[in-house]
Amino acid sequence: MTTTTTIEPFITDLEKQFTPAKQPIQSVCIILSKGSLDMVYPALILANGARMSGIDATIFFTFWGLDAITEKKVDNLHVATVGNPAFPIPTMLGGLPGMESLATAFMKREIEKIEIPNVREMLQILKDSGAQLYACRMAMDMFNLKQTDLVPEVDGVLSVVDFFDKAAGSQLLFI
Repeated sequence: MTTTTTIEPFITDLEKQFTPAKQPIQSVCIILSKGSLDMVYPALILANGARMSGIDATIFFTFWGLDAITEKKVDNLHVATVGNPAFPIPTMLGGLPGMESLATAFMKREIEKIEIPNVREMLQILKDSGAQLYACRMAMDMFNLKQTDLVPEVDGVLSVVDFFDKAAGSQLLFI
């Protein structure tokens, strides 16, 4: 009787020994630099998904991303129709009067249809779930904003250095 031995089981065993175990994500830090609805919602939804999964979540709002947490702007975010490569019409048409308002109304209606809360409500949901929300010190100074100009859910204003200290060991996402 002849027996044949294959090498596959040995290779599989070696791969298991030398492949590091997949480590669960413990913490995510999302840098939000844009203030249009189509950029703000992904950051909020990712942070909410992280919290629902037991993952610590922090959002660092910088540059135009500050619009999402500025009291005077949070309820009036819009969809950019010009310079948005994903927008399904030519840029020239996106610049026509009323196109931005039309696109914004459409997106808000679609968001409402699938029962996603508005931005202000999402910020409250994130705060209630334990997510941390911070504004960028440099961008705040550049736009002449004070912490009193921000929605109450914001935990504070951080420098970039302080943000990176807080983000140590986290997965970083830039939007």
